[in-house]
Amino acid sequence: MVTAQHLRGDLLGVYLNDHLAGSTVGLELARRMAASAEPDSVLRGLVAEIAEDRSALLAIMATLGIRVRGYKVFAAWAGEKAGRLKLNGHLLRRSPLSSLEETEMLRLGVEGKACGWRTLRALASRDSRLDSGHLDQLLARADRQSSVLETLRTSVAEQALTSSTD
Repeated sequence: MVTAQHLRGDLLGVYLNDHLAGSTVGLELARRMAASAEPDSVLRGLVAEIAEDRSALLAIMATLGIRVRGYKVFAAWAGEKAGRLKLNGHLLRRSPLSSLEETEMLRLGVEGKACGWRTLRALASRDSRLDSGHLDQLLARADRQSSVLETLRTSVAEQALTSSTD
């Protein structure tokens, strides 16, 4: 018989594995964006932070005894790779919109990550295995990342959507 407590634990496992899959996509996207960016781009620092955030999620899952669902992580990784093959009207090179769309997707991913940290933060009052101070730090970092990405998104949008002759 499945108890209500057990079911919640199962649901938390599904929820955190979904966030792990999302973090896999976000990290791959951030790495690709940073590889094509200027050497002094803020994206390089974001990649390191996003990798640290993914590691933090894995550590939290381990602390909670939640098993990583490898198939979800692999499917997310493969989906990110397949997403690069979209038809964008530019067969052999990146579309001028690629950087804008990627920046927007990464920002949405960071917003989703922040939601996950907020959920865990709310659960920390009921589960002593969750470190509320660490979750507060992760949440503050996600908020800062979102702000940085919004600034970058605005700049990229102006470059992509305005003519150089204007």
